[in-house]
Amino acid sequence: MEPILTQDGTPTLFHPRYGEAYHPRQGALLQARRLYLEKTLTHLHPAPRVLEVGLGLLVNFRVTLESTLGRGVYLRYLAVEREPLPREVLARVRLPLPRAEEVFAEILKGWPNACFLGPWGELRILFGEVEALELPQDWATAVYLDPFSPRVNPGPWSLPVLKGLHRALRRGGRLATYSAQGVFRRALKEAGFALHRVPGVGKREWTVGIALKPPPG
Repeated sequence: MEPILTQDGTPTLFHPRYGEAYHPRQGALLQARRLYLEKTLTHLHPAPRVLEVGLGLLVNFRVTLESTLGRGVYLRYLAVEREPLPREVLARVRLPLPRAEEVFAEILKGWPNACFLGPWGELRILFGEVEALELPQDWATAVYLDPFSPRVNPGPWSLPVLKGLHRALRRGGRLATYSAQGVFRRALKEAGFALHRVPGVGKREWTVGIALKPPPG
């Protein structure tokens, strides 16, 4: 897989088996900032704990890390990844994030270890299908739901997984995702999230779910 440039000048990759790119053509960096970092209010949180489904190229992680490093905040980041990319592929996807890229270079030296620690915070990775993994309960302040689309990768968007993500969030925590699919949104509501439709970039809407009450059942 070779990097392809998105419209904001940052690279992404095209996955031949799924037939989709890891990021929208409008911009890998733009989506990470505007959707995942800002719509979950992680850019304002004094002690963020992020749970990401679909670590991919670590773009969302690096954007979040750049924010916390700039604010002097310790980041706890837990990611689920079924298909970790080779180190040499990740090394070709560089971003204009000077603080985070220094940490990313150190992470690549140990990739694909399951745990990375430093004065910046911690990155822990659960390798496998999110449907089969046990997630921590009442842990996350934000969930970044960023796997390939429900059309080609339905498992991470299923009701059992969404219920697990709800349990993983602390009260008031936010889940953000690029998908606006109707079936997914109905499942998100059934899982106990308060559903919010927010304007997207490059598409009409993104989706934010807020964990305002305990999950049903």
